[in-house]
Amino acid sequence: MGYIQKIFRPINKRDKSLAIELKKILDFKPRRLQYYKRALTHKSMSLKDKNKNPFNYERLEYVGDAILGAVIAKYLFVSVPGANEGYLTKMRSKIVRRDQLNKIGKDLKLIRLMRSKEDLSKFSDNTNGNLLESLIGAICLDMGYMACEKFIYSKIINPYVDISSLEGRIMSYKSLIVEWCQKNKKSFKFNCVEEESKENLKHFSATLQIDSKTVGKARSTSRKKAEEKACKRAFFALQNKIHPVTK
Repeated sequence: MGYIQKIFRPINKRDKSLAIELKKILDFKPRRLQYYKRALTHKSMSLKDKNKNPFNYERLEYVGDAILGAVIAKYLFVSVPGANEGYLTKMRSKIVRRDQLNKIGKDLKLIRLMRSKEDLSKFSDNTNGNLLESLIGAICLDMGYMACEKFIYSKIINPYVDISSLEGRIMSYKSLIVEWCQKNKKSFKFNCVEEESKENLKHFSATLQIDSKTVGKARSTSRKKAEEKACKRAFFALQNKIHPVTK
């Protein structure tokens, strides 16, 4: 009797809607929806599972990150048979870089499925990438490694990865500038000042000086981002001199 009741138990409308939306993204029907519900739950919901453990996407994000790294490593190993370990590591970092994962998560429109007590419009771009990784973690627990690999090839590698174009991509303008200055015995200095806007949001204004001359200025929501933007602007101002280092 209990088994029959389970079969005919009414399906929650939200769960049914989520299953339909997930099938469009995954190209298969989820078997155990609870994993995907967890993968799309923000910690602001303050939920806990039956064992009193936090119910949100952060732990699944950890699993998804590991699976994604493994699949990309295998893909590169097979695709570039003559490459050494250093090349493979650098290329894997370029493929799974944060801004790329953010873009893919955004293209899949994952954030619209997320449960949160906070306004979804206020989340940073990083949330899109976090949800993508947590979704991969949910697929692994629900369907296994092979299903994860198929999803990563279908939604990440095939549409977004081009090895030839990635080879010339600069990962960090700041690292590039520092390396160039050190190689050419040039002094460099960053000046970063914290600002506060009318909306009480913190911003940082960064200035890069090379040989006491200002070559780049930028403003962003964190010190790291402001310095990276300043270095990017400096790179384009000095690219005729710096370009040989990027090869």
